[in-house]
Amino acid sequence: MFLSLAAIEDGRFLRRTLVAAIAGLPLASTAYAADDTSQTLAPIVVTATRAPQPLADSIPQTSVFDEQDIADANADDALGLVALAPGVQITRNGGPGANSGLFIRGAASSQSLVLIDGVRVESASLGAAQLSQLMLDQIGRVEVVNGNVSALYGSNAIGGVVQIFTKEGGAHPPRFNVEAEYGSYHTQRQSAGVNGALDKDGRTTFSLNVSREKTDGFSSIDPDIAPNANPNANGYLNESVAATLRHTFSDKWDAGVRFLQSNGINSFDDAYGLPTDINETHDRVRSASVFANGRITDNWTTHFTIAQGQDRANIEQNGVYTSRFDSENHQYMWQNDVRISDAHKLLFGYEHLDQTLDSDQFSAPDRHVNSVFAGYVGRIGASELQANLRHDQYSDFGGANSYYLGYAYNFDAHWKASASYAAAFRAPSFDDLYYPFSGNPSIQPERSHSVEAALQYASNALGVMRVTLFQTRYSNLIDYVSDGGFYYVAQNVGRAKVQGIEGSWAGHVGATDVRAGVTFQNPVDETNNEELTRRARHFATLTAHRTIGRWRVGGEWIVSGQRSDYDSTLAGYGIVNLSARYDISKSWYATARIDNLFDKDYELAYSYNTPRRGAYVTLGWHPS
Repeated sequence: MFLSLAAIEDGRFLRRTLVAAIAGLPLASTAYAADDTSQTLAPIVVTATRAPQPLADSIPQTSVFDEQDIADANADDALGLVALAPGVQITRNGGPGANSGLFIRGAASSQSLVLIDGVRVESASLGAAQLSQLMLDQIGRVEVVNGNVSALYGSNAIGGVVQIFTKEGGAHPPRFNVEAEYGSYHTQRQSAGVNGALDKDGRTTFSLNVSREKTDGFSSIDPDIAPNANPNANGYLNESVAATLRHTFSDKWDAGVRFLQSNGINSFDDAYGLPTDINETHDRVRSASVFANGRITDNWTTHFTIAQGQDRANIEQNGVYTSRFDSENHQYMWQNDVRISDAHKLLFGYEHLDQTLDSDQFSAPDRHVNSVFAGYVGRIGASELQANLRHDQYSDFGGANSYYLGYAYNFDAHWKASASYAAAFRAPSFDDLYYPFSGNPSIQPERSHSVEAALQYASNALGVMRVTLFQTRYSNLIDYVSDGGFYYVAQNVGRAKVQGIEGSWAGHVGATDVRAGVTFQNPVDETNNEELTRRARHFATLTAHRTIGRWRVGGEWIVSGQRSDYDSTLAGYGIVNLSARYDISKSWYATARIDNLFDKDYELAYSYNTPRRGAYVTLGWHPS
């Protein structure tokens, strides 16, 4: 059954044969804010409630990667960064830019939502976003919420939400920065940026970042497994730009625009083609929005956003385009935050989504979604409460309701226990509904119910530590069932369950910054009584970085148990990455990193190769 879920991650290959901050709210500093009373660590996050709150106050499991975390990471793209979050596993069909998969607590890519500054950028055809096309040079911050939060964001947020925030400008004179990198597989990367204020009083701020990365890569498919695959190296070229402009009209109103576009050209292998075939995908991910924020009264703020998200995937074989899948998401969002008192806050709002697909493979009617949502966050003594309710009305299948109920009890300034229960859904993708000979316009959304319980410790000395028990039950899952002939047709026939225990830690050991995550889970296809494809039963990550004088040194350890994949078993693996940065002067710095230090041969997806040991050197400049 769940072969079809894994196929979502390989969809383009198989065809060939806040949103408080969402609306543009200024984000609070990610510096650690010490509270002399509670002594808890408090970087600010917004995704778990659609409004700013200290990380330690979040009831859902939440991870935040700030500017320093992004600089420390060995990854170049958002997918590699998110892989360091607890509960997250990834797949890649080859090297950089290749088709990829994201699993949060066992949920597939189409069951986990990706937002860029609050904007949906998933493919309407596949129902998943291309995280592997988003370069870190344009990203200022990433938040990952584990667990069922459809009540905040609607469809797809069963496994969780990944929210990417582009870089912001600052109230200072313009500052420039540049970087150049060279490394294994003839990898070359150049990036440049500028941010600051356009006026002396700092009321108009901006940020502009551009980057280009090119690599010769390696052969993505093992020809010993797929003799028809071209044995040549599969390269990748990415060109990206991100820009933000914001103007503050008064102490009550501000407005601005955001834009991110990433263009990628990826060479790939086709196991069912000819050894001489040259295959390429031409991909684009775009997010553009106009926002305005205002304070209507001292206790009531309102946020407006008009946005467009775009996903394009055009496939070329031997110089001739063979398929085109161009998706667009047009969104209109209005959110209101009402502070009843310092301890009690309400939010409510409305969203409208128009989703379209332009493809030469099949046609699909436009999808229109009208959504209303409401939420409450409050504290009564030692108790914290969160409640969210949402209704989404779809033009193609009707309505879907979601809810979230969370409770936490603080034993003292450091320890708290929490529990939550939630219901979520995933709307069928356009492939599920309309793809020739396999789509079924009568299918209904997938449903899920989740329960979790957690114990958390938070302090300035150690950071935030958390252990979470979780269980998600899926019903009405979409599977492709044989029609008795040559075709498999989408049907609502599946059931699945993922239960497990997840540990996380983001904090310090003395002067060493540490991030760790470990997950033990049991991802089961209950219909066929077998493991879900590409989900390991246990996996973990550990990162540690420390500043010593002019040096910043650190490393990453990423481990996974074995996984099933297309009637095969992928062996477990352990990967070690190292990095070091040296400040040559106040403005110049050099960085060196080694990926896959012990040159492990491992697979993230059956038959697809992964990079061996690689070394990369970067020279950069920023204002002193």
